[in-house]
Amino acid sequence: MTTRRIDALDVLRGVAIMGTLGTNIWIFTSPAGPTGVLDALGQTGTVETFLRFLTNGKFLALLTLLFGVGLELQYRSAERRGTPWPGWYLWRAGLLFVEGLIHYVLIFEFDVLMGYAVTSIIVAYLIGRSDRVIRVWMITVGSVFTTLVALVTLGMMYDQASVDGQAVVPSTLFTEGGYLDQVAARIDMMGIYRLEAVFIVPLGIVLFLLGARLMRAGVFEGSDRGATLRRKLMIVGLGVGAPLNLLTSFAGETWSLVDRYLLPPLVALGLLALVTTIVHRMSGAPGLLRRGLTGIGRTALSCYVLQNLVASALCYGWGLGLAGRFDGLRPWWVVAAWAGICALLMTLSTLWLRRFERGPLELVWQWAYKAPQPRPVTGGVTDVSSRR
Repeated sequence: MTTRRIDALDVLRGVAIMGTLGTNIWIFTSPAGPTGVLDALGQTGTVETFLRFLTNGKFLALLTLLFGVGLELQYRSAERRGTPWPGWYLWRAGLLFVEGLIHYVLIFEFDVLMGYAVTSIIVAYLIGRSDRVIRVWMITVGSVFTTLVALVTLGMMYDQASVDGQAVVPSTLFTEGGYLDQVAARIDMMGIYRLEAVFIVPLGIVLFLLGARLMRAGVFEGSDRGATLRRKLMIVGLGVGAPLNLLTSFAGETWSLVDRYLLPPLVALGLLALVTTIVHRMSGAPGLLRRGLTGIGRTALSCYVLQNLVASALCYGWGLGLAGRFDGLRPWWVVAAWAGICALLMTLSTLWLRRFERGPLELVWQWAYKAPQPRPVTGGVTDVSSRR
């Protein structure tokens, strides 16, 4: 692993974290909160629809790909050290699930960490298998997932007439309710809010494995092979996926699942390739933007939780209540809120890393995740490229 490749991963994680906020900020700034997400589908203006298109699903997919890269790195490290796999990694996945559960209950309805934890346990048993086995799993799970999205989309088209005639009762929980009221609502409605896991887990299996395969293929390398692969990904992702995704964004709520789960992963591949290429072409000392993105990338877990906490305090009734006060200024105040929170994350992460190697939550993880010391490997160096 070259230093430049690690730099690219840090920058990519920073971009992914800021991009997920770009999606979630529309939830926080809605006076109806998370309950207004489905109500707003197909009912926003042209400008807001385009702004939502820029982030919706794409950075979730990018973050998921990067989780797969991280899992591959964990596997390689275990192989190199001669430690059992998945072994102690399952404890890591358990910690992630607990972190996600706490984050869901106390802060945000659409937490993705719980889904990632379940996905990582499944993929941990696949990551060391042969390329043929991994390919079969990707094709099978991907086909089932695509079929599920297609069937639900057809069902939404069929029921569109009856849905259009229903009146929506606006919720005041997030403009007038207290913090504990929102916590109680998350607990009471866990079955509804956690339904997204039906889509996140199978999609995550495919993207985790794809991220691992991309790293094995050398997509992060500065070699000609890496550059060629990145060019192909940019053509497919940005040249084909992005235009199709733009069409589905304006196609109405019946296409919402295709718009969020099927096409964005293609765009995410193009973004991954584009950002990596830009990092490879940079020379000299990192600028302000790159330092900020790298800081967020190195403290990704802390920044993910903090951005949702800050957005809640700014927008909800128990905080400053800006969602209700500034609703008439949409969509521009939403963009300003996103930019302000991103600037705050860049600043805080950069200052924090001047004194610490890891973010606050990452330090807690370091304490909790006390992996056993590696056993010495006999009979030569472990071949990390071998597959069972």
